[in-house]
Amino acid sequence: MISVADALAQILDLFSPLNTEIVRIEDAGGRILSQSVTANRDQPPFAASAMDGYAVKSIECEPDSIFQVVGEAAAGAGFDGEVTAGKAVRIFTGAPVPRGADRILIQEDCTRSGNLITVSKDIDDAHYIRPQGGDFKIGTLVEAPLKLGASEISLLAAMGLATIPVYRKPVVALIATGDELVHPSETPSPDQIISSNNYGLKAMIEQHGGQARLLPIARDTQTSLTQVLKMADGADVIVTLGGASVGDHDLMGKLARDGALDAGFYKVAMRPGKPLMAGRYNGTPLIGLPGNPVSALVCGSVFLIPALRAMLGLGKSQLPTQSVPVSTDMSANGPRCHYMRARVENGVVTPFGRQDSSLLSVMTQANALLIREPNAPAIAAGTPVETVPL
Repeated sequence: MISVADALAQILDLFSPLNTEIVRIEDAGGRILSQSVTANRDQPPFAASAMDGYAVKSIECEPDSIFQVVGEAAAGAGFDGEVTAGKAVRIFTGAPVPRGADRILIQEDCTRSGNLITVSKDIDDAHYIRPQGGDFKIGTLVEAPLKLGASEISLLAAMGLATIPVYRKPVVALIATGDELVHPSETPSPDQIISSNNYGLKAMIEQHGGQARLLPIARDTQTSLTQVLKMADGADVIVTLGGASVGDHDLMGKLARDGALDAGFYKVAMRPGKPLMAGRYNGTPLIGLPGNPVSALVCGSVFLIPALRAMLGLGKSQLPTQSVPVSTDMSANGPRCHYMRARVENGVVTPFGRQDSSLLSVMTQANALLIREPNAPAIAAGTPVETVPL
């Protein structure tokens, strides 16, 4: 039985960043930028008005000054002329500032009568002009890797980038194993349960940038497992659920003895999730997660999400943790690292009283995993502990 850190290191050694593909800007949301890109244009592409008002020469803009309005500039329809002495152009937010003007007199600072405006006695000193390239200029660099959320997509679009280089989505083949499992649409027999962890893992994978392939449930025979494993051809990683330890009918162990599976370990010193293994099946990385639904979700957070991040070019590391004071006294921990379902609220973290690994209802209420290291001593309320946000 190896430590969580050693297990994660061995799992991450199985993965490298995937190749790049080019997608349309409208399809790039949530993807990971794989190559640094540069802006094709300035933003704004011209000096632009920041307010509604009048474009004038600042040297002439004094209280009680009078200007003649000679035209109008709107967003998308600038004034094709020059502002000369004593003249003003009606202008709206986002419109190009006309030649000859270097100030926007906001409409609140003047009165208009016909085609004449009179500057008020108390006026704002600001010029309200956004300079060309004030946000970014041609050649401004956006560095990879970068997850492309709403702000990033808006930035790349404004830079004039219609297509974006991104890492290909990792394809994860999910295989639930066990005679006791049935599809949610089926009625289980008295000795069966509904398969659930494969659907939870699918949601997790897709939330973190992967593409999940749900394969048929593999029954507790070597023939069935081998047949379903063949359906995983072309996947970047195979994830099995259940059958990961020698106690589970020794299915994985037989694959290892037959030479099809090269496994580095079979057990990890953690709870929930001790029966966990990883290696390569016919050359394809394989992670064997526990069959228990909560254990599978916890191990997915600890091991599978970092593997996805490694394939997406985001580096090889554990998920970031946050230090949060615990709300209650805690007893000493045992020899295995304990990932306790917990809730962070109002600046403190509270572990749930029921930590049985079969309780999905508790897992749904948790927004963090509270980490208790092996043999950690008892601690008092208020002591900072490490947590993994969920």
